[in-house]
Amino acid sequence: MVYRIEDDQKLPQTRLTALTVIIVLASLLLLLGFWRLQVLDTQHYSKLADQNRIRTIPIIAPRGRILDRYGRVLLDNYPSFSVLLERDSPLQVKTYLNQIATGLGIDPKDLRQQVAQAAGLPRYQPLVIKTDASPADIAFVESHRADIPSLDLLMVQRRKYPSDDFMAHVLGYVGDVSPEDIARSHGRYRPGDVAGKSGIEREYNDILMGVDGSRRVIVDSRGRVRGTLSETSAIPGTTIRLTIDEDLERVADADLAGKEGAVVVLDPQTGGVLAMASRPSYDPNMFAKGITSAEWKQLNDDPEHPLLNRAIQAQLAPGSVFKIIMATAMLQTGVPGPKYTVYCPGSATFYGRVFHCWDKHGHGLVDLHTAIVHSCDVFFYNVGKQLGISRISYFAHKLGLGVRTGIDLPGEEPGLVPSEAWKERFYHQPWYPGETISVAIGQGATTATPIQLAYAIGGIAMGGDFKRPHLLFANPTTDPVPEIRFPLSADTVNQVTQGMYGVVNEGGTAAASRLEGIQFCGKTGSAQVISDDLKHRVSGKRYLDNAWFVGFAPRQDPQIVVSVLVQGGQEGAQAAAPIARDIIRAYYQKKNQGQQQYTKVSKPPAVETAQAAVNP
Repeated sequence: MVYRIEDDQKLPQTRLTALTVIIVLASLLLLLGFWRLQVLDTQHYSKLADQNRIRTIPIIAPRGRILDRYGRVLLDNYPSFSVLLERDSPLQVKTYLNQIATGLGIDPKDLRQQVAQAAGLPRYQPLVIKTDASPADIAFVESHRADIPSLDLLMVQRRKYPSDDFMAHVLGYVGDVSPEDIARSHGRYRPGDVAGKSGIEREYNDILMGVDGSRRVIVDSRGRVRGTLSETSAIPGTTIRLTIDEDLERVADADLAGKEGAVVVLDPQTGGVLAMASRPSYDPNMFAKGITSAEWKQLNDDPEHPLLNRAIQAQLAPGSVFKIIMATAMLQTGVPGPKYTVYCPGSATFYGRVFHCWDKHGHGLVDLHTAIVHSCDVFFYNVGKQLGISRISYFAHKLGLGVRTGIDLPGEEPGLVPSEAWKERFYHQPWYPGETISVAIGQGATTATPIQLAYAIGGIAMGGDFKRPHLLFANPTTDPVPEIRFPLSADTVNQVTQGMYGVVNEGGTAAASRLEGIQFCGKTGSAQVISDDLKHRVSGKRYLDNAWFVGFAPRQDPQIVVSVLVQGGQEGAQAAAPIARDIIRAYYQKKNQGQQQYTKVSKPPAVETAQAAVNP
């Protein structure tokens, strides 16, 4: 074999060429990468770098206060701190999670769940892990700023609701926005924000919440603040004024103490709600501070349903209060005639079934006036038979039952006025004439809410002018309240109101609630919850008759309407009428005293600044 020097030099030369190519390609790739970083994506990476050294801390705008019609504060704020967890460094968060939970008194499992739920959000967005921090919580955060820089404090103005559950269902409550709410809000919500969840807080949340500010600070590699770049002040939420009269509200609330029921007080001239109470109630401060799952479960499982606003959501048989609807329909249609009389022996038979009057001894010969004054069932059984369910349903709807009033509160229920079409639609059965007899005295499938009955009776007393109930104080010259006009004849209004005057002032069913010198008119009602047959086999408050009373004053051109429901109260005259009497009395005492604190505010805009509202 012959060895040649050329063969020995050929292999190194090939390797050198390949290495040169690789080096050139790598250099080109590096140059391309540098060019992309420095030229193409310079803004993107500069922004990411800023996020590492610049942190935006929200400044939460305080919610607007809520005042009564005279400028008295019903709901205000108090200063508080929330604890924030910065999530710029996931490793740091994971390392100190158990220590943070222990130091703040949070269940580690709950804290890990909070962090896990926020995993899909941008890392620079902090997470509120504890609201209404205690002095011990604040001390823990401040003392661990060096070793746990992920923790921070956020100053907020937190809601302070009235004590003793006062006006809980009207005012409602707020709750912290969730990470999901923040993600869906397109920048509207920030960590630490709260939003209205029920009542006025929810209805007028956009007005009350204001506009948040922010502070941009420089942080070091460990997340510690080293300086402030800029600050945008928060704009406080707007204070709103309600039509509520705190004094009447407290009378209603006190009279309902220990009962299940509701009170609604309206000004039929404007539709303004002067008072609205519902019992049993709940403490909204539980929600403002952050309600636990155990507390939430307890509220929802409570058999007395404290979260239910009975004033607008309790759909119950109206009982004999419905006779005012029947009387109005009778007079407007002329069926069976204005001079119609019935003999009441204590019961009557219709379609082969005996229907009893509440007075087993009977009322004797009864006309319309006597039937209203003494609430004769037999009279209205006969009127209902002759009117028929179609006419009854028509007038009940026109007078405000079976439909929502449109009050500015979330969750209002419509009640129910049965009809032939309703039964066919829901039960696929025809309407039987015998069912009309029960409907005629406010029983059967008929249901109504306290707000509906106040609205209906007030509209009838006003001659067919139905002003929509509302809680936000409105200026009648610039903010006219929507109304429904269903004209009633002067004779109809006169006979109905005269009958209701007799209920209280002519020895009628509510004679014990008569007020000297006040033309107090009303109608009592007792509505069965179960049939007479079942009453003998069951016991308990929930099976007792519900007590109703709806009244107004004065008889002509009424200024105030009161609707009262006491569940399980049995007799409207004994359980419900005295509550209405107390409210009417308080209203006239204030009106007659003419004290300065009771003088209506001269500046009527519904939404105003806090200073203007307190000093109108």
